[in-house]
Amino acid sequence: MVQYATHFKQVRGSTWVHPNQVVDDLWTPRSPGDTDAVEMTWMDIQDDKLKEPVVSMADMLKCLSGTKPTVNEQDLENLKQFMEDFGQEG
Repeated sequence: MVQYATHFKQVRGSTWVHPNQVVDDLWTPRSPGDTDAVEMTWMDIQDDKLKEPVVSMADMLKCLSGTKPTVNEQDLENLKQFMEDFGQEG
């Protein structure tokens, strides 16, 4: 969400640096159609001024649905053969 956002809006909230302190100058990703949004990237925002959006289970599932395996069947076969040849696990 954050790394692909092209627009951000100033919001009120607490920072991860000072969780008990509420400030009015945090930036959170918004739709380009939001009238209060400013065009910028997350790299333009000071570290302690970025308010990351809450990530829902739906967000996580959406990300996982597009994730490809990092290990294929051939990799597993190679590992199995290595373990048989050299007696190592893990």
